[in-house]
Amino acid sequence: MLTLTEIRARYGLDVPEAVHAVVDGVSVESNGDRMPVFYAATEERYSTLVQSDASIVDRAVAAARAAFEQGPWPRMPVAERKRLLSRIARSVLDHADELAALQTIETGIPIAQARRMHVARTAENFEFFGEVASTLAGQTFSQTPGYLTTTVREPVGVAAIFSPWNAPYILSSMKLAAALATGNTVVLKPSEFTPLSVRRLVELCHEAGLPPGAVNLVNGSGPVTGRALAEHPDVDVIGFIGGTGTGKAIMAAAANRVAKVGLELGGKSANIVTDSADLDRAVDGSLLAIFSGSGQQCLAGSRILVQRGIADRFVDAFVGRANAIRLGDPTDPATEMGPVAHAAHRDRILAMVAAAERDGARLLAGGRSAPRFDRGYFVEPTVLEVRDNDLPICQEEVFGPVVTVQVFDAIEEAIAIANHSRFGLVGYVWSDDLPTVMKVTQGVRTGTMWVNTPLVRDLRAPFGGYKESGLGRDGRDACIDLFTEEKTIMLPTEALPMARLGLG
Repeated sequence: MLTLTEIRARYGLDVPEAVHAVVDGVSVESNGDRMPVFYAATEERYSTLVQSDASIVDRAVAAARAAFEQGPWPRMPVAERKRLLSRIARSVLDHADELAALQTIETGIPIAQARRMHVARTAENFEFFGEVASTLAGQTFSQTPGYLTTTVREPVGVAAIFSPWNAPYILSSMKLAAALATGNTVVLKPSEFTPLSVRRLVELCHEAGLPPGAVNLVNGSGPVTGRALAEHPDVDVIGFIGGTGTGKAIMAAAANRVAKVGLELGGKSANIVTDSADLDRAVDGSLLAIFSGSGQQCLAGSRILVQRGIADRFVDAFVGRANAIRLGDPTDPATEMGPVAHAAHRDRILAMVAAAERDGARLLAGGRSAPRFDRGYFVEPTVLEVRDNDLPICQEEVFGPVVTVQVFDAIEEAIAIANHSRFGLVGYVWSDDLPTVMKVTQGVRTGTMWVNTPLVRDLRAPFGGYKESGLGRDGRDACIDLFTEEKTIMLPTEALPMARLGLG
C-alpha cells in the first residue's frame, strides 16, 4: 500500500497543509474551524479543511454578485465564453494524472478509474456545455396581429452549487459548466470530505482565464457552510447533488425566497434480471452497477431482482465473482475496488448489514471490514439474500458495496417490487425479449432505465429522478431551464391604436 508521501512523490502533488476558500480568484485565509481530512486507504491525514463560516460565505456571494452585475463574464460574447470553457477542458486533460491522484486520495476510488472515467467526463462536461452555449436560441411568434413576439434566454444570476464527495469532479463540473456556459456566476461548495480536488479544479478554471468572481469556492460542513449558502438572500438559483434529507432542507431554504432549485438526490435502484437475459452480460453488468466506486453512487443497482428460472445460476456466478473482486491499494492499476470514503461511513455500512442479518437477510458474501488490511476503510463486497422488500436494507440507501438479491416469478411482480420504494432515480433490466423490455421500461417509475447495459450517460438527455430522488433534471435542456430565465419581448409592428385615458 503506497503511503501519502509516496503518492505525492510519484505524481508530483502539491498538497497544501490547509485548504481555504477562494474568493475573487484568491485564497482567503480565515479562523474557521479546522477539520482534518484523511486518506481512506491508510487513514493518514493529508490536509486540513478550514471551514468557511457565514462571513466567508457572504464574501463569496458578494464577489459572485459583483461579477454578475459589473464583471465581464455575463457580458462576454458567447464564442469567447465557449473558447474559455474549451480551454478549461483541455487543462483538465493536461492535468489528468494529478487530478486523478487527488481524487483517489480523497475518495479511495482506484486511480485508473479516476483517470479513465472521472477526469475524462469532467473535461467532457466543460466542452459539452460550451457547445450548448453556442446553440441557445429564442423563439419568434407573429400570430398576434400587429405584434412580433420574441423570447430570449438570460442568466439567472448567482448560482450556489453543492457537490457530493463520491464523484467530486464529475458532479461539481456538471452543474458548474452549465451555470458558467449560460452566463451565471457561481459559489461552489464541495463536500467537506473532498475539498482538495474541487479546489484544484477551481484553480485550473482561473489559470485558463476565467475572470475573478465568476467562480468562488467555500468549504465546510452542511450545518455551517451549507446552511449559510443555501439561505443566503443574494443567491438566485441552487443546484444540489447529494442526500435526500439535505436536499429537502435546501428546498425549504430556497422556498423561503422563491429561488430556483434543482435537486439530484438519493436512489435505491432495482436491477431486474429476467429469464430471457444473457446471463454472462447480466452478471458482468450487475457487478459494475453495484461495486463500481465501492457502491458509493446514487445510481447503484443495489436491489437485484432475479427471475426464478435463472436465479440459482445467476446468484452462484454473481457471488463467486463478488468474492473475487480485487480489493486493495487504489493506486495499483490492478485494483478493482478501493476503500469507502471515511470511517463513519464504513461503520454505518457495516451496522446496516448487521441489522439486515438480524431482520432475516442471509449473508452470501462479504459483510465485514476486509480482514487483510490493518489500516484503511475497506469493506468487502457484500451480497444479502432477502425475501421481503420491506426490510430497511431494501428501502434505505446504503451507499456502499452492499447489494440485496430477491427472487421473483412474474415480470409484473418485479415491476411492483421495483416501484415499492420512495426513490426513483434509475433502473436496470436484463432481457433479450423485446416485449419484456418494453413492459419493464414502461412500468418502472424511474428517471432513467438502462437496458442490457449499466452506468452510461448521454449529456443531451435528461437525468434525474422520480419521487424522493430529486426535482428537475441534468442534461442539455434541463440545465438551460435551471440556469436561465426566459424573457418575452413584444414589439408592435405598427403604430397601433390604444385607449387614451384622462381626456374627459
